[in-house]
Amino acid sequence: MSDLANCPECSSEYTYEDGIMYICPECGHEWSKDAVVENSDDESVIKDANGNQLKDGDTVTLIKSLKVKGSSLVVKVGTKVKNIRLVDGDHDIDCKIDGIGAMKLKSMFVKKA
Repeated sequence: MSDLANCPECSSEYTYEDGIMYICPECGHEWSKDAVVENSDDESVIKDANGNQLKDGDTVTLIKSLKVKGSSLVVKVGTKVKNIRLVDGDHDIDCKIDGIGAMKLKSMFVKKA
């Protein structure tokens, strides 16, 4: 293939040059050759329910009571979870909750404390 940059909008590899611009034939996006294209695939950003960026080791608070799958336990709203670990997948927070044990949570149900 060519050594031209992929389209920043649709990631198409069929881009072509037209003067001082790159053009994507699939989505019609045009951008300057001088434009810096950031690759956001290197590191994903995980945000809480309020849009704050989460990092490993943060403390979060649950904003909704959650049932624990496979048991009759419920993790109540307002429960603080310390020292979270961010992981890839549908449930993007790995943590340990006092009285419950190891759990995985979705970032949409927590806010940064």
